[in-house]
Amino acid sequence: MVATYGQVALLAGRPRSARYVGYALHSNPRPGEIPCHRVVFADGRICEGFAFGGPDAQRELLLGEGVAFKDDMHVDLAAFAGLPDSNSSAVAKTTTKVPVNCAPKLGLNK
Repeated sequence: MVATYGQVALLAGRPRSARYVGYALHSNPRPGEIPCHRVVFADGRICEGFAFGGPDAQRELLLGEGVAFKDDMHVDLAAFAGLPDSNSSAVAKTTTKVPVNCAPKLGLNK
């Protein structure tokens, strides 16, 4: 499974906080346990600044999980079309909240 930063923010109940998702994932304390490599940009592009080995490492991790790519830098997001997008009004009303221990890192405790 692959999701965009915006989708993660939306599911966390903060649809306009995609950048905060990126900040939190960049400082991931357990990259082997928390699969931050599965989060990509809205156009499917992998992160050139992937904190745990760069884009080559992110690509290899995703390929190893069977994720399809359109080209070297873009995941085929159409394969994950069942996920809500950041424009989905149905999901924007979610009651899902960010766990308390994650909220400070995301800047969402305000």
